Amino acid sequence: MRGRGYLAAGAAVLVVAGGGTAAYLMTGEDGRTPPKKAPTSATAEVTRGDLVDTASVGGTLTYADERKVPGGPSGTVTWVPEEGRVIKRGQALYKVDRKPMTLMYGRLPMYRTLRQGVSDGPDVEQLEKNLRALGYGDDMTVDDHFSYATHLAVLEWQDDRGLPETGAVDAKQIVFLPGEVRVADAKIAVGDRAAQGQALTVTSTRRLVHVDLDATKQNLAKKGAEVGIELPDGSRTAGRIAEVGRVAETTQNAQGEEADPTIDVEITLTDPKKAGRLDQAPVTVEMESERRKNVLSVPVEALLALREGGFGLEIVEGASRRVVAVETGVYGGGRVEVSGAGLAEGMRVGVPEQ
Repeated sequence: MRGRGYLAAGAAVLVVAGGGTAAYLMTGEDGRTPPKKAPTSATAEVTRGDLVDTASVGGTLTYADERKVPGGPSGTVTWVPEEGRVIKRGQALYKVDRKPMTLMYGRLPMYRTLRQGVSDGPDVEQLEKNLRALGYGDDMTVDDHFSYATHLAVLEWQDDRGLPETGAVDAKQIVFLPGEVRVADAKIAVGDRAAQGQALTVTSTRRLVHVDLDATKQNLAKKGAEVGIELPDGSRTAGRIAEVGRVAETTQNAQGEEADPTIDVEITLTDPKKAGRLDQAPVTVEMESERRKNVLSVPVEALLALREGGFGLEIVEGASRRVVAVETGVYGGGRVEVSGAGLAEGMRVGVPEQ
């Protein structure tokens, strides 16, 4: 970024870092009078490469693919999983009258009763794939037809699960979801009377960071772009923007006032293990706001505030030191883009001694 804000901020930093020795008077043969005494005793290299400026936005560390699990059979709730529990294929999502509502994998919901005589369909094949994966139906052909072998596999599965052995399955026994799930919230408790409606809120086990990005800053969010993430414990990790919403949404704040419109941004984590098991935890996301390619740059602390305005660098060549005026560009990663007559890659510039 360019402009007055950065120049003022840079000067403020330099007064501290340079110990008040950063002002120079421009006179003399080349328009500059070197300082009477060298203000620095360390040097840094002028390098060439890409320089990236970032903007920080708030986000929430959570889990992907939130879904609602419906209530099924009538009766009394006798078991509910604890929050954070991971449930896999063939395991109970909850129990009513000690009978399990079983998770099976699939993208089609259980929208009809499956039994012998039902018309062929992809939901039949979905059921058969799960039965086979759970060790049932060795003689069953996995296709879209509910055969007698499928009927026998269902009977064996029902017997093992303590369910009535009918050979038919419906939405009171099975919930189809795309994969294993993590329990985010239980809407029912042991002792409740089971009823139609939501029983659980679940998510996938995939970690992500969600950002409600101010719609005026949507240029920061580019699908596939890498971002930096500061976790709640202060540690840092990396991520990549996976999804950027196309529709701006408006919500109300705590006072009931309409908030500024935002777009949804989802970020996947490069190393999900670094995030631990925290859910709904606040994080800070650094997004790229500007990138300058193949430019010269120096550490920000190398800049000297010139008395007549602008910035300069102290060029160090052996025992010789001279000050040259430079134009500044993008700031990023503790460095600043610089340009000026005679400035070249590999030169050494003075910096305050650490």
